[in-house]
Amino acid sequence: MLENQGLQGDLGRGALVLGIETSCDETAASVVQGGREIRSNIIASQVDLHRLYGGVVPEIASRKHIELIIPVIDLALKEARVIPEELDAIAVTYGPGLVGALLVGLSTAKAMALALDRPLIGINHIEGHIYANFLQYPEVEAPLVCLTVSGGHTDLLYIDEYGHYDILGRTRDDAAGEAFDKIARVMGLDYPGGPEIAKLAAVGNPEATDFPRGLMQADTYDFSFSGLKTAVINHIHNIKQRGDKLPVADIAASLQAAIVDVLVSKTVAAAQEYGVGTVLLSGGVAANRSLRTELRQVAGLHGIKVYYPTEVLCTDNAAMIACAGYYRYRRGERSPWDLNAVPSLRLGEV
Repeated sequence: MLENQGLQGDLGRGALVLGIETSCDETAASVVQGGREIRSNIIASQVDLHRLYGGVVPEIASRKHIELIIPVIDLALKEARVIPEELDAIAVTYGPGLVGALLVGLSTAKAMALALDRPLIGINHIEGHIYANFLQYPEVEAPLVCLTVSGGHTDLLYIDEYGHYDILGRTRDDAAGEAFDKIARVMGLDYPGGPEIAKLAAVGNPEATDFPRGLMQADTYDFSFSGLKTAVINHIHNIKQRGDKLPVADIAASLQAAIVDVLVSKTVAAAQEYGVGTVLLSGGVAANRSLRTELRQVAGLHGIKVYYPTEVLCTDNAAMIACAGYYRYRRGERSPWDLNAVPSLRLGEV
C-alpha cells in the first residue's frame, strides 16, 4: 500500500533532495526541501506480507522492493509536484539492513543520480532516524543527547553539531526492539511484536514480575537486554510447564517496564553529565507511549526537554533519509559511485 505521509506547510526555499529507503520491509521515497519541509513521504509497507511468516523474510522483502521501488518514487515526485530534473541530490540508505533490500534502493539511487548528473549521498539508516526530529522540530539545536532505539539498535549519543556523534553507549547484545520482538514471538503474538507488547502492557500490571534490569547500576552507558530476554522466556516456559494460564498482559507490562526503566535512567543520567537541556528520542521503539511518557516525566524533573517524532517518522521512512542527506549535501559531502550496501553498518562508521 502506498501512503503519502507528508506534512503540510510553507514550501519555502532550499535544495530539493529525494530520499530512498529500503533497508528492511518498507519501500519508501520522499522529497524534502531545505532540509525541513516534507514535500512528499511515500511508504509502501510489507508488514501484512511478512506477518504470515512471523517476521521479515529477506528474499521476499528484496523481491517486493524491486516491484515497488519505481512506482513509489514516481508517486513521491508526483505528490511533491517535482520533476526529476529539479532535484538537487539523491540520498539513499546504504546500511545497516538486509543486504538484498539495501541493494535495490542503492542501485536505483545510483541510476537516477548518474542519469540526472546529481550528487549521490549515502546515509546511515540510524542517522536518518535522528534527523526525523529535526524535520519536525526546527527549533531543536545541538548540543543534545539522543537515544536511538529500534529493532536492531540501541544507541545513546552525544551530538554537539549536525553530523557529528559521540557514542556514549550501545547495546552489548540484543537491542531493545529485538527483545520485544523475540519475546512476542514466544508469547504467540502477531508480527511486529513490539506494538503488540505495548497494547497488552497498557492493560497489564508492570509490577507483576520483577524482571532484571541489565547494567542498570553499572558505571557505563551501555545496554544489555539478552539477560532480560532469557529471564522472560524462562518465566513463560515455567508457567506453561505448570499448566497455568499465561498472564500475557502482566508479562508484557513487566517486560516493558524493565526495558523502559533502563533506557530512561541512562538517557537522563547522560544528559545531566553532559550538561544539556535537550534529549531526542528516535527509532521505531520511540513510538512506544510508555517510553515517551516516562522519559518526559523523569527528564522534566531535571529541567530537560524531550522531543520525539510523530509515529510515522519513528518508523522506517524516506523523509528522514532526505533530511540527513540535505545536511551532508550542504557540507559538500558526496558518495562515490562504487558505494556498496553495508548490512552491519554502525553509527559513526563510513
